[in-house]
Amino acid sequence: MSLRILPPAGAPRVLAAAQLSNSVGDGAFYVCSALYFTRIIGLSPTQIGLGLTLAWAVGSVAGVPLGALADRRGPRGTAVLLALATGIAVASFLFIRSFVPFLLVMCLYATAQCGLAAARQALLAGLVDRAARTGVLAHLQSTLNAGLALGAALGGLTLQYDTREAYLAVFALDAVGFLICTAVLLLLPAVTPAPGRTGGEPRFAVLRDRPYAVVTFLNAVLLLRMPLLSLALPLWIVARTDAPSWLVSALFVLNTLGVMAFQVRTARSVTGLRTATRAVWHSGLIMLASCLAFALSAAGMAPWGAGVVLVVGAVLQLLGEMLQSAGSWQISFDLAPAHQVGQYQGFFGTGVPLARTLGPLLLTSLLVTWGVPGWLLLGALFLVTALGMGAVVRWAERDRARRLGPSVNGAETAPLTAQAS
Repeated sequence: MSLRILPPAGAPRVLAAAQLSNSVGDGAFYVCSALYFTRIIGLSPTQIGLGLTLAWAVGSVAGVPLGALADRRGPRGTAVLLALATGIAVASFLFIRSFVPFLLVMCLYATAQCGLAAARQALLAGLVDRAARTGVLAHLQSTLNAGLALGAALGGLTLQYDTREAYLAVFALDAVGFLICTAVLLLLPAVTPAPGRTGGEPRFAVLRDRPYAVVTFLNAVLLLRMPLLSLALPLWIVARTDAPSWLVSALFVLNTLGVMAFQVRTARSVTGLRTATRAVWHSGLIMLASCLAFALSAAGMAPWGAGVVLVVGAVLQLLGEMLQSAGSWQISFDLAPAHQVGQYQGFFGTGVPLARTLGPLLLTSLLVTWGVPGWLLLGALFLVTALGMGAVVRWAERDRARRLGPSVNGAETAPLTAQAS
């Protein structure tokens, strides 16, 4: 399994090393941060929720200008600075004692994270041929999951100790991880910045690209699967089924290990826009089946029966997630002009904080409160959104061909060139 998650030698493997270096600390941070802020610092859950919502809103807005900065100044240098800024933000959590500093540092953390994601995508686009990008991203996703899983295990040990010193060690680990990430990114060759804007070209062209905006919105809807696994499904299992509560952890581990083992293999079939939209469409069908299985788990069956049905639903969700990820990666790159990958990826990346911000309230109301009809509605939403993605991608292709003319098959499809460090 370990060999399958290793990307090809060269720039892809260095990018994976950078991903791994900070994901271990992130995994521990995600597990421990909420309890640290409540039990040690004394913030209320409402304050934490408000802070996270405002911070990720600020970060999602900052993603486009920071991505555009990566296009203009070079993605490697921008990624290095943003990785360093993220590490500084994490280290700052060691010293906060009240809500206002928490909010300010959280805004810096979210802004740097969103900008770093966009810069990394632009860096990948400059170092990896277009046809190989989705495969490399699949390797990076597997690496990310491996790091998060290891970090979550370390975070679990920290929760067993439940001391201030243990929590601070987690924050220090995450900060050091981003410093290592900074150093690893410097090992990559620099990428030539995109040429300056031509006459009349807007600074943030992605904000005027209506088809791409709709693609981003549809992808955000499909990303509701993220809080589905981490929040709504655990609440559903405990409140609505007779399955054992330990199954919550087991399904999370199943998902993490499944992505590590099979994301690369799943992405091999995605090589262009046609195969990408087909993968998204198939993911919608599979997510509908997954929702039906989760709804069936509340049919009053024995604990073992409910558990089996939940595992079936989780396996279907895993397959749907991997297909949706591979398809969306390909779509987001292929519809972005080669000289504006950073800002386009920064905009496309807003779907993640949007799903994480609005998803918990929507899914808990829809599923935990409403029950089985909510699962049926959610499954139908996944299916319709996945079907709509194909039509919108075709609209985006026509719009791009109209705007770019002959260059759509020329310079616009060539990757940015790398230069020596």
